Amino acid sequence: MPKQDRHQPRPPELLSPWRNETRVRLQREARAFARDVVMPIADELDPQKGEMPRSLIDAMAEKGWFGITIPAEYGGMGLGVFEYCLISEELSRAWLSVGSILARGQGLGTQTLDEDRKRELLRKSSRGEWIGSISLSEPTAGSDLAGVQTRAVREGDEWVITGTKRWAGFAKAADFIEVLARTRDPGPGEPRSAGLEPFLVIKQPGTFPDGIKGTVIDKIGYHGFLTFELELDGVRVPESDRLTGLYGDEGADADSGGFAAVQRGLNIARVHTAARAVGVARAAVEDTQAYLQEREQFGHPIGDFQALRFALADMAAEVAQARAFWQQAAHLLDEGEPAESGCAMVKLLATEMAVKVTNQAMQLHGGNGYTTERRVERYWRDARLTTIFEGTSEIQRRIISDRMLPKA
Repeated sequence: MPKQDRHQPRPPELLSPWRNETRVRLQREARAFARDVVMPIADELDPQKGEMPRSLIDAMAEKGWFGITIPAEYGGMGLGVFEYCLISEELSRAWLSVGSILARGQGLGTQTLDEDRKRELLRKSSRGEWIGSISLSEPTAGSDLAGVQTRAVREGDEWVITGTKRWAGFAKAADFIEVLARTRDPGPGEPRSAGLEPFLVIKQPGTFPDGIKGTVIDKIGYHGFLTFELELDGVRVPESDRLTGLYGDEGADADSGGFAAVQRGLNIARVHTAARAVGVARAAVEDTQAYLQEREQFGHPIGDFQALRFALADMAAEVAQARAFWQQAAHLLDEGEPAESGCAMVKLLATEMAVKVTNQAMQLHGGNGYTTERRVERYWRDARLTTIFEGTSEIQRRIISDRMLPKA
C-alpha cells in the first residue's frame, strides 16, 4: 500500500490573551533548549539514574532562568509566575527534573534578617550562583508540616539544629540547605505551626557540612538529581542565617505570622507543578502521535484504527485543558488575586491528568512502551510523582473542600 504522509507533532503556541512578544520569545528559546540540549542528556543519564551535569545548570543560568521572578534591580528578569511556568513546561517536556531545578533559584534562601545581605543573595540567585535544597519534610511529617520535630536550640549567637529530614532533593550538590526546625512548642491558643522557623545551612557544593550525614533515597523516577534523607546532629547556624517567614500546616490561621507570604509561595509551587505535569504529559502525547504513524499492524499504521485515534484525541484535549488552567491560575497570581482554591484545583487536575495520559501513552505503545527503548516509560514514572510532591492530591482536595464547606 502507498506510504502515507506523516503528521509531525506540533507543540502548542501561546494564544490570546496570553500572547505577547516576550513570552513567545521565551517559549521558543526554552523549547529549542529542551529539544537540543536537555533531551540528549536526559536520554543518556535517566536510565543510569544519573545527575544532570553542572554544565547544563550553568547553561540555564546564562539564560537568566534562575532569576525569572527576581526583580530586575537585583539582576533578575523581573517577570512573573506565568513566564516561570511557561519555561518550566517546556523544560519538563524533555526532563522533569530540569523543569524543577529552576525552583531552587528564584530567590530561594535569600530571606535573611539583614537587608543588605538579602540583596546580595538575590543577585547571586538570579545568576544561578545560589541554588539550594529545601528540607522541610521528615519521616513523620510530610503533608502535616506542623508535625516537624527537628529542633533548633539557641546558644548565644548560634542555633544548634538536631533532627532527621527526608526528601531533600539536590541537597549535596546545592550551595545551601533551607531547613525547617522548631524553636519552641506552640503556646495555648496558638496554631500548631507556631515556633517553626526556616534556617539557612550554607555549604560547599558536592559535600555535606559538619553535623550532617546524607543517605541517598533510591527513587524509581525523577532522576537528574539525588534526593536524600538527612541526619542533623548539632548543626550550628549563626543567628544571621535564620530566615524570615513562617511555615505551617494548611489549617493554620491565615493571619498568623508570615503565613500569607508563605501561602503565596505554596500557591506558586502548585501552579509550577501543574505546568511541569503538563510538560510531561505533552511529551507523552507528542511521542504517541509519532508512534501511531510509525507502528504498522494488519497492513496499516495503527493510527488508522479509530479506537487508538480517539484515545489520542482525548489525551490531547486533556493536556490542552490543563494548560489553559495553569495559565489562568498563573495570571491570577501575577495580578495579586486570591487564588488558594484555584491553585489547589489546577495542581490536582493537571497532575492526575498527567498520570492518566502517560499511562494511556504506554498502553498505545504496546509492548514497546514497557521497555527502556522508548521515552514513554520515563514520562510515566515522572508523572506519577507529580500527584505526590508539593502537596498530595488528597491535600489539594482538602484545601478545596475546606473553602467550600464548614467543618462540624
